[in-house]
Amino acid sequence: MPELQRLRPDHAPAVLAFEHANRAFFAASIPDRGDDYFTRFPARHAALLAEQATGACHFHVLVAEGTGEVLGRFNLVDVADGSAELGFRLAEKATGRGLATKTIRQLFQLCRTTYGLTTLRARAANTNTASRSVLTRTGFVETGEDVVLNGKRGAGYARELGVGVGAGAGQA
Repeated sequence: MPELQRLRPDHAPAVLAFEHANRAFFAASIPDRGDDYFTRFPARHAALLAEQATGACHFHVLVAEGTGEVLGRFNLVDVADGSAELGFRLAEKATGRGLATKTIRQLFQLCRTTYGLTTLRARAANTNTASRSVLTRTGFVETGEDVVLNGKRGAGYARELGVGVGAGAGQA
């Protein structure tokens, strides 16, 4: 079973491999990171870890059991006043198995118990039906906010993380 882990320095090679392997897949639904992302990856990874150390963000990877292969990234950014924005991406080969939904539900517990968060926000392009579906399945509701994500129209979402919300039975 894949494990959700907080981003660490030793994840760098596996994260870079994940981004390379899924570049075309991701570019079909979200803007490509560009060649500079890959060229400057070591510095970018170090910068993420430094930002995480401030508490302003919490970065996570979903790691395959036994191999250490990164199957997904689940990030909480703009942490302030008990709230954060969720962003996530899953490897093409890991889609269609409920991993994003399960991991986000697991992240809810971590948000409440470790990070002290009470609300998550998210955004998704209208054309990104997979992400919109995952957000809806995990109890996010559209806020009515119209957003533009790299030139594409989208929607804003929010999810309250009240007591009892998490990965257990009967949860959204």
